[in-house]
Amino acid sequence: MSNEIDALLEADKDSFGQHLENFVQKVDQVFSFPELGEGTKRQELWKCLCSTAQTTQDNNILKNCFVAIRILSREKQALNELITDDWIDLIKKHIGLNENEFKFNSETVSVCLEAQKSLCNIAYNCRLVADKCCKNGILEGIVERIKKFKNADIPEDIKFFDMKLLFLLSALCPASRNKLRDEELQTLIEILELNLQQAAENHAHNDELPPIFLTDKQADLVCELLKALFNLTVHIDTENAEVMALVITLTEILRNYLLISTNSLEKIWMLRTNVINLLTNIPNECYRYLLIPVEDSHRVPKNLQFEGENMTAIYEILMFLKAKFNDEPKVSNQHEVLSPVVTVVLKGATSNRPIRKFLRNQILPPLKDVHSRPEQGTTLRNHLCRLLTTPITQLRDLVAELLFVLCKKSVSRMIKYTGYGNAAGLFAQRGLLAGGHDKGEEEYSSDSGDSETEEYADHKHGINPVLGCYEEPHPNVMDNMTEEQKEYEAMKLVNLMDSLLKTGTIKPCRIGEDGKPQPIEHVMQLQEGLRAQQVRVDSDSD
Repeated sequence: MSNEIDALLEADKDSFGQHLENFVQKVDQVFSFPELGEGTKRQELWKCLCSTAQTTQDNNILKNCFVAIRILSREKQALNELITDDWIDLIKKHIGLNENEFKFNSETVSVCLEAQKSLCNIAYNCRLVADKCCKNGILEGIVERIKKFKNADIPEDIKFFDMKLLFLLSALCPASRNKLRDEELQTLIEILELNLQQAAENHAHNDELPPIFLTDKQADLVCELLKALFNLTVHIDTENAEVMALVITLTEILRNYLLISTNSLEKIWMLRTNVINLLTNIPNECYRYLLIPVEDSHRVPKNLQFEGENMTAIYEILMFLKAKFNDEPKVSNQHEVLSPVVTVVLKGATSNRPIRKFLRNQILPPLKDVHSRPEQGTTLRNHLCRLLTTPITQLRDLVAELLFVLCKKSVSRMIKYTGYGNAAGLFAQRGLLAGGHDKGEEEYSSDSGDSETEEYADHKHGINPVLGCYEEPHPNVMDNMTEEQKEYEAMKLVNLMDSLLKTGTIKPCRIGEDGKPQPIEHVMQLQEGLRAQQVRVDSDSD
């Protein structure tokens, strides 16, 4: 690598273009350049590229200068000093932001694309440059060109990187978001809707395509647009009627994107990932706009019709969740992979009664398999119950809240579907370890529930509430013990626990009057209030 760099620095005007071509081809997949740490070689190379880009009349050399900068800027080292105002002005010029009517042709597009790519890398790896771009007219110029997406003949690749830059700059410069949200939210929503219309037009000319179909490039553009919208909707003023009207429109559009098709499954999941991420920002009261009335029952499968509403979008969210479970993410990745979609399901369940009841039917259908533990199996209920004991506390609490809401915030129902052992963490937080009623239970008391299944009724007497499943009767080990032996074993247990308590190995608790665990000072205190500590399954009727 060092030879190529030296050759480039020593090349004369006639051979520079060929040496530059060789260099960018050689380092295309390189992410580290230790050779540039020798003396001032790094600064010399950047200066050489900048002066060449400023003076060359050869379009291919100009393009390769930006390719080289894109590759070299993968290293964060010294970018603050290397990216001068001359470089920023040069990039701004060649991405077409210095002219009101930048002409896109075969030559300018190739240079513009490489300049956009290099700016993406530089802004991502150098916060100082990102801040400058939000103040020197680059962000403003990108926004102005985005406004022309609906009318101007701008190449799709240019649109993609404009949107990518908008996403990056709005992410890296939080101060810019308020202004962008106030002035550009409607424009971005209109572009999102425009892509839907174009996708529908694709279908109009090809009966073999699904009703709404995106090409790969359209899908990529929409994903960047959704990511930019995520940045602009992190804090939504729900008191602002104008903003809320736009958010309602956005929610209706997102519903359509949950049903859209593309060329590949990978693009579909990428699209839905970004839709679901954006839905985490949408206020709860807007979730009802994910539903539409069932107008033609013959075109909507019966299992997706619920109380006169078309539940297809909600079902697709559940299928996305199940697909994520099937991928079996590592524990370290669970929060990143699962929390957004669990959050969306929870927001839907808490905000809208038909959605909540549909989700309950899908996730907690009437119990028929009473011989397996709630966390064993491949159903959504099984996957969610397994997460009740994950060490990722944020995700665990989200899942516990979702299941508790679907159980109508009923302690007995939660025990029935998850087992007391799995739900103990939630009960401890809410002061329900000894049973009782949650303060929010009345909110869901009017929801109709499913009837008890025959399978559950037949085995109800043998269901272990801690495990949440039927358990064969065990022989009583004390049946053949004398009273003296029983007393001896009991005292032996007391002494062991007392020893563990005194050494600090364990910290026993009992359930206080508030339903939460309270530390005890002596093991004999465990005898107090045993009746209140028993798990009560008052009624299993739903």
